[in-house]
Amino acid sequence: MISASDILQGKILIVDDMEANVLLLERMLRGAGYASIESTANPVQVCALHRNNRYDLILLDLQMPGMDGFQVMEGLKEIETDGYLPVLVITAQPDHKLRAFRAGAKDFISKPFDLTEVLARVHNMLEVRLLHKELHHYNDVLEQRVRERTADLQENYLETIFTMTRAAEHKDEDTGAHVQRISYYSRALARMLGLDEAFVDQIFFASPMHDIGKIGIPDHVLLKPGGLTPDEWEVMKGHASMGAEILGNSKSPYLRMGAEIALNHHERWDGGGYPNGKRGDAIPLPARIMNICDIYDALRSKRPYKPAFDHPKTVDIIMRGDGRTLPEHFDPVILAAFQKHHQSFCDIFDTYTA
Repeated sequence: MISASDILQGKILIVDDMEANVLLLERMLRGAGYASIESTANPVQVCALHRNNRYDLILLDLQMPGMDGFQVMEGLKEIETDGYLPVLVITAQPDHKLRAFRAGAKDFISKPFDLTEVLARVHNMLEVRLLHKELHHYNDVLEQRVRERTADLQENYLETIFTMTRAAEHKDEDTGAHVQRISYYSRALARMLGLDEAFVDQIFFASPMHDIGKIGIPDHVLLKPGGLTPDEWEVMKGHASMGAEILGNSKSPYLRMGAEIALNHHERWDGGGYPNGKRGDAIPLPARIMNICDIYDALRSKRPYKPAFDHPKTVDIIMRGDGRTLPEHFDPVILAAFQKHHQSFCDIFDTYTA
């Protein structure tokens, strides 16, 4: 709430080239109890004074030599970027009033001055101005709280994703750090491709859910150290569709992208992937990004069927192929971005490997 004391403490600037007018207005205002009053006869100084002092009210004469009140208001608009000009114009010209309102002034007082009118309009203007500032501050506080709450929710959301996906990853990975690295690879690659920050944010949170469907794969298939039979391979491939079913039909953009990635991250650019044999641009972009990230991390990591490879060998396999992995499996644009920035992948792997 704005108190009478708050209003009397409002910061006032009087701008008039007539000294008699300034003295009269100061006497009126001080007699009513206003304590913070400044004045200037030079309109050129007003913007600099306001920028430094942020007055709650400017009593502004419209007719001054060198620079009139309308020009002053144009300068004040560059300072008060929210569009609210705390200006009470002083004028003896009736036709100036409408023009002043159009220029952004909030009220006017007429010459010659009437004490009752001056005090009433000043009081009302200061009350509105202080309420406006209070509301603006309250909005800033709310926005900050929303930002903090959003950050907390995202942090908790990511931790929930990591916890959920580790339940699947723990069954066939040496460490749950795999899902964490996937987030950072995907985000880095999305930025390398020049994608917008909304996409970058979504893929960071969505990509760790790519293998959530492995929760439904029997251990004797998932953990089998040797090669899989054709029937076992069909069961294993089912984790892609199963993951999409687990994550599907959600309102969350993160879960929707997660479902899209889960279903399609084993599809190949040349059409040789699974579960649906999609090729080229028919494979959703998040899944095409995720695919190369997943392959890189799999090559760098120890598996029941292979040792861990170092970074140079991994890059060579992705770029030149080894029979199992071939460059035509990847979107050429994404592959080129990986080739140019592959050291970032190495840095992420080193940073997030326990």
